[in-house]
Amino acid sequence: MGSQEKSKSKLTLLPLVLMIFTSVFGFTNMPRSFYLMGYGAIPWYLLSGITFFLPYAFMMAEYGAAFKNEKGGIYSWMERSIGPKYAFVGTFMWYASYVVWMVNVASTIWVPLSNSIFGKDTTASWTLFHMSSTQTLGLLGIVWIIVVSFVASKGLDKITKVTSVGGTAVALLNVVLLLGAVFVLIANHGHFAQPILSLHSFVASPNHAYGTPVAMLSFIVFALFAYGGIEVVGGLVDQTEHAEKVFPKGVTISAIIIAIAYSLGIFLVGIFVNWNHVLASNSVNMANVSYLVMQNLGFQVGLGFGLNQAAALTFGAWVARLVGLSMFLALTGAFFTLIYAPLKQMIEGTPAGLWPGKMGEVKKGMPLRALWIQCAVVAVMIFIVSFGGQAASAFFNKLVLMTNVAMTIPYMFISGAFAAFKKKTEIEKPFQVYKSYKSALVATVVVTFTVGFANFFTIIQPLTQGDVQSTLWMIAGPLFFTVVAFWMYHRYEKKQRSFPQAEKQVAR
Repeated sequence: MGSQEKSKSKLTLLPLVLMIFTSVFGFTNMPRSFYLMGYGAIPWYLLSGITFFLPYAFMMAEYGAAFKNEKGGIYSWMERSIGPKYAFVGTFMWYASYVVWMVNVASTIWVPLSNSIFGKDTTASWTLFHMSSTQTLGLLGIVWIIVVSFVASKGLDKITKVTSVGGTAVALLNVVLLLGAVFVLIANHGHFAQPILSLHSFVASPNHAYGTPVAMLSFIVFALFAYGGIEVVGGLVDQTEHAEKVFPKGVTISAIIIAIAYSLGIFLVGIFVNWNHVLASNSVNMANVSYLVMQNLGFQVGLGFGLNQAAALTFGAWVARLVGLSMFLALTGAFFTLIYAPLKQMIEGTPAGLWPGKMGEVKKGMPLRALWIQCAVVAVMIFIVSFGGQAASAFFNKLVLMTNVAMTIPYMFISGAFAAFKKKTEIEKPFQVYKSYKSALVATVVVTFTVGFANFFTIIQPLTQGDVQSTLWMIAGPLFFTVVAFWMYHRYEKKQRSFPQAEKQVAR
């Protein structure tokens, strides 16, 4: 009876595929990609699926199976494979990417809120105390991070309800996009709003900012970012029935479905959005483009039902409200989770001596001191970025670029350690996709090169257009956290030379 229950609780192929899909697939990636590259985004998603998503997911699966009993997560993976210094710098960069994500979301979460209330993005006109809209959003972002940190320090029992409601609502948006686009295509007698003139339409971008080869190559980082979240795969191997056969099949099917779903979603946007008519305005940015696209879908559906222009515009505004509310709930839930989960995993997984004073203490399941230090760092970063004198559109675009680069760099650390992991025969590997060291080395090189290549071109792309500031911001964030990580580890090494008996203590 017990073995039957255990078997029933194991993941079969379909639940595994669904779990990977819901963890990775992100609705906003499709409108943003269409805004940047039009139909030209599709080949990059397919290429990134082959050179990054699939081989990287298999790496996560092997790591997860080998270290399923380790509490340190990715720190344990890299520490056992290469060494503690490499592991700590890589883990700290992984954590830092969430800090940059919080800087981004705390400043941009007001866009979905505005859409949910007004049916459109009005944040460009928001002002407090005679400040510009960018500064106002920055100030609101600082208030947001303080409030969320305060609530998180008191307990998170009820926030899971917000997360589940928001997640369900965003999942439904994909259905709305699919059905709405098909309806508009039928209503317009097969006419596409963004015309497909030839195969060239799937290479060139209607966005002049992405018209050069360097800019097109820099787009790869957006595709890589869209495949983020596959770290969850590492913990699913031992939960999968007949993992040796089912898991590789599940990951492969998931990768194919996700790559096709993204490509289809970008293609569907072209049915009801003409880039020059809808997205060419200076008021369009990466924070509000998803809502503008869906508002336009609502408008086109309204016209398809025979509504007059005014009524169709009203219908479009209500669709934008639905999208705004869904995204606001989803981002709020994600924020409340990510404000403590990465921080807690890093502190609990690394040696206690790395953390100054009582920073590594975890009370009632929460690293309270570290939580407030994190709050201060995020607030300072928001202040510096928002009061740096940029227009709202440039401000939002800069934040998204910073997030994409920061959140993909840790992939290089994890993939870079994989060949060393495979070489260590003393590490028991109960699940293996890469049967030989040579195949593991090829995967390590391909994945690490793909991420490095994408980030290099993303960082230099603004420089080629004279935008030195954006390039400096993308370098400054990861560089600052790398320096901090090396300083902390150097301090730890000095302490170990004086008190070697403390080395194996782990923060709790």
